[in-house]
Amino acid sequence: MQFTPSDREVLHRLLAWRRDVREFQPRPVAEDLIARLHAAMELSPSVGNSRPWRVIRVEDGGLRAQVRAQFAVTNAEAAAVYDERRAEYERLVLAGLDTAPLQLAVFTALDPDAGDGLGRQSMPETLEQSTAMAVYTLWLAARAENVGLGMVSILDPDAMTRLFAAPADWRFSAYLCLGYPLRADDDTPLLHRVDWQENTASAWQTR
Repeated sequence: MQFTPSDREVLHRLLAWRRDVREFQPRPVAEDLIARLHAAMELSPSVGNSRPWRVIRVEDGGLRAQVRAQFAVTNAEAAAVYDERRAEYERLVLAGLDTAPLQLAVFTALDPDAGDGLGRQSMPETLEQSTAMAVYTLWLAARAENVGLGMVSILDPDAMTRLFAAPADWRFSAYLCLGYPLRADDDTPLLHRVDWQENTASAWQTR
């Protein structure tokens, strides 16, 4: 298949508007749209076709509350690191746990049967890299549906593994919040908007 310049333009618009969303509208995400996002995630590449991502849709209110409590503990520990910038840090909106209508806990199977170990004997970390690519595929697919996604990284992986009673060979990879963005007309990264860190280009090296 040959793609056109207009296809390229759409892709670049999606990349530019792919933002880490932390503030959501209350309206739910329809089940047919969730099914499309699931299908899009399944198109993601994986090492040796191992497909190691394991996704739990978190609907139980009590379980969500425990995730929120775990975030509060870990966030307080993180805030203590910033000393002079602590007040600035504490003003940041770092998670959409209170408002996101769709929440997903993502794990990586560390020894999946699929793929029979192909391509990961010398670099087993490619399993977690495969999960990261699946998350990014979901992120872009969600944006194409006008749905925002935010990844909550201020969580203790071991605590999350215990909270979800995950199998011993699963490693916690990500907690995702999805929904319709409260700010639908602004593609400026949040940390840039609040003067925490501007986006800067990284240099490619030639050797």
